[in-house]
Amino acid sequence: MSSIIDIHKATVYRGETCVFSDFSFALQEGEHAAILGPNGAGKSTLLKLLAGGVHPLPLDETHVRLFGEEGGNVWDVRKRLGLVSHDLQRDYLICAEGVNVILSGFYASNDTYEYQAFSEAQVARAREVMKELGVESLAGRRFGHLSTGEQRRFLLGRALVHEPSVLVLDEPTSGLDLKACFQYLDLLRAQIRKGKTVLLVTHHLHEIPPEIERVVLLKGGQIVADGSKANLLTDVNLSWLFDQPVTLVRANGWYQALPG
Repeated sequence: MSSIIDIHKATVYRGETCVFSDFSFALQEGEHAAILGPNGAGKSTLLKLLAGGVHPLPLDETHVRLFGEEGGNVWDVRKRLGLVSHDLQRDYLICAEGVNVILSGFYASNDTYEYQAFSEAQVARAREVMKELGVESLAGRRFGHLSTGEQRRFLLGRALVHEPSVLVLDEPTSGLDLKACFQYLDLLRAQIRKGKTVLLVTHHLHEIPPEIERVVLLKGGQIVADGSKANLLTDVNLSWLFDQPVTLVRANGWYQALPG
């Protein structure tokens, strides 16, 4: 298997705050993983590191390689790495029409612009993705007039339109009602079945589908455990991770946390 993400001994600052010190993480093609941690653990910084929004200190032992390359074109990486984040949803232009949200994925932009050209095949691909995600009837609706769940679907479509091999999802069901949550998770599972590699970054246990077996526990900017879901997701581990007594419930390969 080829390496998709290879972060080695990265030290990353956000302002004057050191978020990561000698941070290392790797993900191989075809390997699904969930990075689980509380707010402030470093999840958002990791996403920004993958998207090229922040950079590690240029130390001799440090490297950040995506798809085996270091220091590649950030726009090329964003096309190969389908990223759906809260930052993207918050910052996306509210005036963009639904179909243009999907098309913008070809340029990793936050709307479509006059200087961007789209082929008939690309437009057809956008229509195909909207149909697959059940949002084709909203093609002409402006992004700011969509519900949270509808926005999330369009942004997923934006990530999928250029058929990346990897999806990176940031708390994908946050803010969704129960029906929209379950529907979105069904869409995610369908992408896994199609062969997409999925990296899920979250603090919600219910977002981890049965197909994801590897769990990485992140706390205080450090990976404190990395292994199988069955071994790591325990009452004791999660109570310590979140500094709160937790009781786990398991059903049909899904996990949920209840007060301990």
